[in-house]
Amino acid sequence: MSEESRQERKAEIAESLREVRERVDAACRAAGRQPEEVELLAVTKTFPATDAALLADLGLTELAENREQEARGKVAEFSELRPDTAVRWHMIGQLQRNKARSVVRWADVVESVDSVRLAEALRRATASALDAGERGEPLDVLIQVGLDDAAGRGGCPPGDVSALAAEITRHSDLRLRGVMAVAPLGGDPDVAFATLSGIARRLQEDYPEAVEMSAGMSGDLESAVAHGSTRVRVGTALLGGRRLISP
Repeated sequence: MSEESRQERKAEIAESLREVRERVDAACRAAGRQPEEVELLAVTKTFPATDAALLADLGLTELAENREQEARGKVAEFSELRPDTAVRWHMIGQLQRNKARSVVRWADVVESVDSVRLAEALRRATASALDAGERGEPLDVLIQVGLDDAAGRGGCPPGDVSALAAEITRHSDLRLRGVMAVAPLGGDPDVAFATLSGIARRLQEDYPEAVEMSAGMSGDLESAVAHGSTRVRVGTALLGGRRLISP
């Protein structure tokens, strides 16, 4: 990418970032909340590491991916592009247990834990990575709550959240931070996020450190903020239409 192209792309992303922040600020005002209560997580899936670097240059230090194979290479490339820039990488997509050993080497947070078996795989992988010096601290995790029955979207049934939380907190290698969910396609996001908010409150009563509620994307972040989201996951509104890149 030429310097001129890089500056044009940076200006484009900066304008999109301004618009997204204005939306979040307005949603917070409407909900009687403070903007600093809602973290902006930039979803860089299908976009190149150069875009992730530009986001970091603009002050966004929380970045997310949803495919382990794509993320692995992108995180490594980002580290070469911005070796002195500290960011936190989130895994937000469905994760197979056989990818646990790989994901714990680059992810600071896994938001898509939806089963006891996955939690155990991540726990074992994290313990091994800590012993090997491949990571310096336990893995932060969120329970992905399934708010519909759509196949392939993942998510722990609401009635199983308590049991999964108990399994996650049995060991010190994982740190339970809260819940995550995706609103059902074609459904009412207000209904979905109201349900998630109730689950989040009950979880925090048992686990006071589980304060995070990751909910809301480009199309429904206002609804999520109204129902207490502490983190909105935004990709399209920041980076534009999906760009296909090699994993």
